[in-house]
Amino acid sequence: MKRITFACEDAQGLDGLMSGHFGRCPFYTLVDVEKDEVKNVIVIENPYAGNHIPGKVPEFIRDQKAHVMIAGGMGPKAIDLFRDFGIEVLTGVSGRVKDVLDAYFKGEVKGTVACAHDHKDSCGHGH
Repeated sequence: MKRITFACEDAQGLDGLMSGHFGRCPFYTLVDVEKDEVKNVIVIENPYAGNHIPGKVPEFIRDQKAHVMIAGGMGPKAIDLFRDFGIEVLTGVSGRVKDVLDAYFKGEVKGTVACAHDHKDSCGHGH
């Protein structure tokens, strides 16, 4: 069993929209998969969405027993923290969670591109 966590803009589960930033998204969709089959879907609120504290979200996601973190964008320090926790990071995605999950199953979601420190140019939004 593998738990994949998606940074989301809403609480719609597999129909939810991916967020452009892993740490400031309002929700996470946790999908438990086994042999490319969805076994369970859980949506949780991001307790740090309005109060971004560097390092806290990777710890929170680790505590949810995640194996993979998929997000639109992520800074290099967070990427390193996730990897230190043994969590695979995939970024640069957008659209609906179910479409990103299907692409992940097909091996089409790979790679990690860090956002620029100011999060303005490479993520497409400022913080």
